[in-house]
Amino acid sequence: MIERLSHGPATVHGLTEPFALSQQMISKHVAYLVRARIVRKTRRGRESVCTLRPEAIRKVSDWAGYYRRFWEESFDKLDGVVNQMKKEREAEDDKNSE
Repeated sequence: MIERLSHGPATVHGLTEPFALSQQMISKHVAYLVRARIVRKTRRGRESVCTLRPEAIRKVSDWAGYYRRFWEESFDKLDGVVNQMKKEREAEDDKNSE
């Protein structure tokens, strides 16, 4: 749904087409996206039109990027510790086999 809205506004009915879900389920999903402030829903006559709010997606992306960098750095540090432990163990094994 987010992918579809990234190409431009769509009616709730238009959002149901690519999915094997009822309009009620799509409406419920849209309501969650509206509540999360990722999508803006406006009325045009009898239809509801959904528009993606890129600033909200940017905030989520920035937040996720921060944690991605944090975890990558943490895993790099852990990798360094594990490699050091392996080297120490190999050196100990070599020492014991003499």
